[in-house]
Amino acid sequence: MKFPASFVLASSILVVVLMAATSGAVTFDATNSVPGTDGGARFDRDVGVDYAKQVLSDASSFIWGTFNQPNPDDRKPVDSVTLAVVDSISAPAQTSGNAISLSAQYVAGYSGDVKAEATGVLYHETTHVWQWDGQGRANGGLIEGIADYVRLKAGYAPGHWVKPGQGDRWDQGYDVTARFLDYCDSLKPGFVAELNAKMKDGYSDGFFQDILGKDVQQLWQDYKAQYGG
Repeated sequence: MKFPASFVLASSILVVVLMAATSGAVTFDATNSVPGTDGGARFDRDVGVDYAKQVLSDASSFIWGTFNQPNPDDRKPVDSVTLAVVDSISAPAQTSGNAISLSAQYVAGYSGDVKAEATGVLYHETTHVWQWDGQGRANGGLIEGIADYVRLKAGYAPGHWVKPGQGDRWDQGYDVTARFLDYCDSLKPGFVAELNAKMKDGYSDGFFQDILGKDVQQLWQDYKAQYGG
């Protein structure tokens, strides 16, 4: 059956509108500013800007699901997420506002599957774009832990991460805190989403008590005990 051109056009417009509503009209872009460096060349060869843009989009959708934010009004007011591959920064990657930078030197020196590593790094950094930070009052260890928690749940945790139960304190950050948050989420599915929502307007360690009924230090002791101390 052949549809009139006007029907096809209207249907196409509807699809575009629905897609925009689902994504909150967020755009995603990636550039490689140093293609002539070893890391820039490896990025182009093994990752690529088209793949990176798709990861930014996929990661954002995954984060919205993890944070239980199906409605764009529940999310941070971000209308674009960008990635730039740059020559050298003090970390493998960093995020400022909605702009992510990836170190070409890190890409060049990474000894494993650089595409998988870049994907995991971008899930972590994209979380920084979307997560609440307690109006700047949440400690850095928790912020980094939530970002690594998202990376963990997305299936991009590298093999060198600590095992569950390892670490010196709950807010040590990164993989240590990510593993602890995963434990907390097992006690009450959706815990991380609730914690992030509470962090929109401020932060207190008491949020753990509010959500799980135990203070964070007791939860850390319980977590350590579960995995043999």
